[in-house]
Amino acid sequence: MTKAPTAQPPSRRRHDREIIALAVPAFGALVAEPLFVMVDSAVVGHLGTPQLAGLAVAAALLTTAVSIFVFLAYATTAAVARQVGAGDLASAIRQGMDGIWLALLIGAAVVAVTLPLAPWLVDIFGASDTASPYATTYLRISSLGIPAMLVVLAATGVLRGLQDTRTPLYVAIGGFTVNGALNVGLVYGAGLGIAGSAWGTVIAQMGMALVYLIVVVRGARRHGASLRPDAAGIRASAQAGVPLLVRTLSLRAVLMIATAVAARLGDTDIAAHQIILSLWSLTAFALDAIAIAGQAIIGRYLGADDTKGAREACRRMVQWGIASGMVLGVVIVLARPLFVPLFTSDTSVQDTLLPALLVVALSQPISGVVFVLDGVLMGAGDGRYLAWAMILTLAVFAPVALLVPSLGGGLTALWAAMTLMMIVRLVTLWIRMRSGRWLVTGATR
Repeated sequence: MTKAPTAQPPSRRRHDREIIALAVPAFGALVAEPLFVMVDSAVVGHLGTPQLAGLAVAAALLTTAVSIFVFLAYATTAAVARQVGAGDLASAIRQGMDGIWLALLIGAAVVAVTLPLAPWLVDIFGASDTASPYATTYLRISSLGIPAMLVVLAATGVLRGLQDTRTPLYVAIGGFTVNGALNVGLVYGAGLGIAGSAWGTVIAQMGMALVYLIVVVRGARRHGASLRPDAAGIRASAQAGVPLLVRTLSLRAVLMIATAVAARLGDTDIAAHQIILSLWSLTAFALDAIAIAGQAIIGRYLGADDTKGAREACRRMVQWGIASGMVLGVVIVLARPLFVPLFTSDTSVQDTLLPALLVVALSQPISGVVFVLDGVLMGAGDGRYLAWAMILTLAVFAPVALLVPSLGGGLTALWAAMTLMMIVRLVTLWIRMRSGRWLVTGATR
C-alpha cells in the first residue's frame, strides 16, 4: 500500500509565505537602484566618451559614499521590527524617525565635504584631463541628492521593519521611470549635457525621499508617534549603526583588494574579473532579498519574545538560501554561453573567465547561506559580532589574495580566494547561529 504524502507543516508554509511576500518585492527594489546608474550611462554615453568617462568616475564615488551608510537601512529594519513584534507601532515609527533624522544629518555632512573637495576626489580616482571637468560637474550636482538617497535608505528600513517591502518596490519603479524621463529631457531636450543627467537623478531621488516621508509621516500621525528629532534616539541609532559600518567597510575592502589583485594580473584578467564581479553582484541581489526578509522576520519574532519562532524561521530561510544558491549556480553554468559574449568578444578574456566562473557557480550555495545568516543576525541586532566576524574574514582573505600573483593560478585562483572568504564568513556566522547567543528578546536589544 502506498503511503499518502505527509502534509507540509503549517509553520513551514507560514514561513514560506512570509519569506516570499517580503523577498520578492525586496529583490525588485534592490535591482531598481543600480538601474539608475545604467540609465545615466546610456543617456550620457551618447554625448561622448569624455562625458561617459566622467560619469563613471563620479558614479563610483557616489556609489561608495552611499553604500558605506547602508547601515541606515539595516539597523533601522531591526529596531523597527522588534517594536512591531512587541506590538508597539508608535515606538516602531518613532525609532524609524530617529534613523531618518540621522540620515539627514549624515547627508548634510557628506554634501558639505563633497562640494568643495569634488575636483580633488575626481583626481584621486585618476580621471583624465578631458574627463575630469565632466566628473566634477556631475559629482557636485549629484551630491546634492545624497541626503535624499540616505533618507531613502533609512525610510526603506522603516517600511521593511513594518513588514512592508512592496512600497519600496513601487517607489523604486517610480523613481527609475522619472529618472529616465528627466535624463532624456534635461540632457537633450534642454541641452544641459551631463549636468542635466545629474539634475535629473537628483530630482528623482528627492521625489523618492518625499514619497517615503509622506508614507512615514502618515503612519506617525495614525499611531501618535512624534516626528520631532530626539537627540537620544538619534545617538542610539548611530551607535547601533557603527558595527554595521565596520562590517560594510571590511566587505568593501575585500572587493577592493580583489580588484587590485586582478589588475596586477594584467588587462585580460581585470577585464574578465569585472565581468564576473558584475554577475556576482547580480546574484548577490537575489540572495540579499532573502536576507532582507530575514531582518524583518527575525526582528519581529524576537520583539515578540518568540525564540522558537525565530529559530524555525532561521532554519527555513537557510534552506531557502541553499536552494536559491543551487539554482543560481546551475543558471550560471547553463547560461554562460549566452551572457559571456554579451560582455566581450575577446576570446582570451572568455578563456580566462570561464574556469573562474565555474568556481563562482559552485560557491553559490555557500553564498546563499552566508547572505541568509547575515540577514538573520542583522535582524537580531547582533551587529557587533558581524563586525568582528567580517574583520576576521578580511584578515584571512587579504594575505591569500595578495599571494595570488606570485603563487600563480591567475583569475581562477583569485576567485578561489573569494570562495575562501565566503567559507570563512559561513563558519563564523554558523557558529554564532548555533550558539543561540543572538536570540536576545524584547522590544530593544
